[in-house]
Amino acid sequence: MFHRVARPPRHLRHLRNFLLAAGAALLVAAAPAASAQEFKLAMSSPPTSLDPHFYNLFPNLNVSDHMFETLVKMDADSHVIPSLAESWTLVNNLTWEFKLRKGVKFHDGSEFTAEDVVWSLDRPATIVNSPAKFDQFTKAIVNKKVMDPYTIRLTTKEPYPLMLADLTSVYMVSKKATQGLASDDFSSGKGMVGTGPYKFTKYLRDDRIEMDRFEGYWGKYPGKWSKVTLRFIPNGSTRLAALLAGDVQALENVPTPDVARVRSDANLKMESKVSHRLIFLYVDGLRDKSPFVTDKEGKPLDKNPMKDIRVRRAITMAINRDAIRDRVMEGLSQPTNNLVPVTLFGYNPDLKVVKYDPEAAKKLLAEAGYPNGFGITIHTPNNRYVNDEKITQTIAQMLSRIGIAAKVEGLPMSIYSARGIKQEFSLGLLGWGAQTGEASSTLRAIVACEDPVKGFGVANWTRFCNPKMDAVLSRAINIVDDKERLKLLQEATAISVNDVDLIPIHQQVTTWAMKKGITYIPRTDERTHAYEFSQK
Repeated sequence: MFHRVARPPRHLRHLRNFLLAAGAALLVAAAPAASAQEFKLAMSSPPTSLDPHFYNLFPNLNVSDHMFETLVKMDADSHVIPSLAESWTLVNNLTWEFKLRKGVKFHDGSEFTAEDVVWSLDRPATIVNSPAKFDQFTKAIVNKKVMDPYTIRLTTKEPYPLMLADLTSVYMVSKKATQGLASDDFSSGKGMVGTGPYKFTKYLRDDRIEMDRFEGYWGKYPGKWSKVTLRFIPNGSTRLAALLAGDVQALENVPTPDVARVRSDANLKMESKVSHRLIFLYVDGLRDKSPFVTDKEGKPLDKNPMKDIRVRRAITMAINRDAIRDRVMEGLSQPTNNLVPVTLFGYNPDLKVVKYDPEAAKKLLAEAGYPNGFGITIHTPNNRYVNDEKITQTIAQMLSRIGIAAKVEGLPMSIYSARGIKQEFSLGLLGWGAQTGEASSTLRAIVACEDPVKGFGVANWTRFCNPKMDAVLSRAINIVDDKERLKLLQEATAISVNDVDLIPIHQQVTTWAMKKGITYIPRTDERTHAYEFSQK
C-alpha cells in the first residue's frame, strides 16, 4: 500500500503551504487504513438463490459459505476437517456421534444447538422445484437423536463411509429464523441468519451482495475485513478491468486471453489449481424423439439418433480436447475421460482421453444410418463456467466436420438450469464439481438413475439410466473398505463413460488474481472465500 508523503518546505515563507500539504497527506494516509478493512471481490457468476438449501449450484455455494457453515468442511485440498462439529465418533457401523462446538452463535445472537442440526438435515427434503436438491447428502440418514444440546447421533440403514464427505455440503441454518419461509424470502434477507464469519446486510440481484463481519464469530480466518462486497461480473474483461481500476481487490477466474498479461503485471498476483469440476456434454440418449434434433433442412426427426451408442461415440470422437485446451482455454484445462481429477478418490487410470478421430466418427454415423449427419442445437450457459459458450461454439464447429450441423444457444445459468431440469434440451454443456472429494459425488448426482428415495440423479437432466451402474454405485457407497470401494467407483465410472451417457471434456483449472500484497491459497473445490484472502 502506497501513501503520499508531503515534502518539507524549503523556507519558512512556505510554512502555510507545508501545513496544508501535511494535512492532505494525513488524510490520504488515513483513507487506506479505513478502506483496508473493506474487501471487494469480483465473482464470475451470480447466485440463483440465497436459500442455502435450495439449489446445489456452485455460485450459490460460494455466497452461502460466507454466512453459513457445515458440521464438517473441506480444506484447500478437499480433505475433511472439523467445523461446527469439533469431533465425531463412529459408535458402530451404522451410528455416528458428533460433538458440537459450545458457544457458537447465530448472527441474531441465538445459540447454535443440536436442534438446529436436526432442522437443517430435515429441511433440504422439503424444498420444492429445485434443479439439484441437497437431500442427496441426507438421504442415507434414517434417524437423528439429540443426546444433549451439543451432541447428536446420526444413524444410517447400512454402513455409510460417505457420511463426513456428505455433511460438508449441508449448511446449518437457524430453525427459529427459517421456519415457515419460502426459498424466495431469503433474497430480502429473511432467514439469512447463519453462524459464518460474515452476516447479510444487502443484496442486489445479479449485481452484488454486501456483508459485515460477524463480531461474535467463533473461529478465526486470516482476512480481517470489516466489510465484504461480492460483485457479480460474468464478463471476464469487465471483471479484470474492475481489478486494474481498483474497484475490487481480487477476482476469480482470470479471463484466459489475459492470463499472460496478469502474470507479467508486477502489481498483480495470480494463483491457479486444477479443480474437481468436470466440464462435460450431457446427451439425450433415452427418449425416442428429442426436441432439438432435426434433419439438415431443419425438419424435426421422428427418431432420436442419439439413442444409438454409435452416434454418441461419434460425437465424443469428433471433439478435439487438446485444441480446446490450447486455443480456447489458453492451457487452463486438463482433457479427460474421467469424472474426477487424478488427485481424487475414484479416478480410473484405465479411461484414457478419447482420441480425436473425425474420420472414424463419420464411419460410426454411417453405420448408425446417418451417413449425411443431422442437425442439432447445443445449449449452454453463457455466464457460468470458464469460456462456457466459447467451448460450446468450438464443439459445434468440430461436429460440423463429421456432418452434424450444430447450432448453439447460450443462456444465463438461472434460465438454463430451470429449463434443463425439465428436459427441454437435446445436447448441452454443463459442469459438475465433486463436492464430496470423490467420484461418488458426480456418479450420484448426474449419472445415476433418478431415485428420490436414494437421492440419486438429482441433476441427471437427461434421465439416462443404467441399472448396472447404479447397482455398482450402490455397493460402493455402503462399503467401508477403501480398497474395495475404490475398485467399485472406478468400475461405475467406466460403465458410465463407456456407455457415453455423458461426454467428459476437461477438468477446469481455476484461477484467481489479486492486488500485490494480498494472498490466497488456491482450492481444489474452486471456492472463493473473501475471508480467506489476507493482506501482508
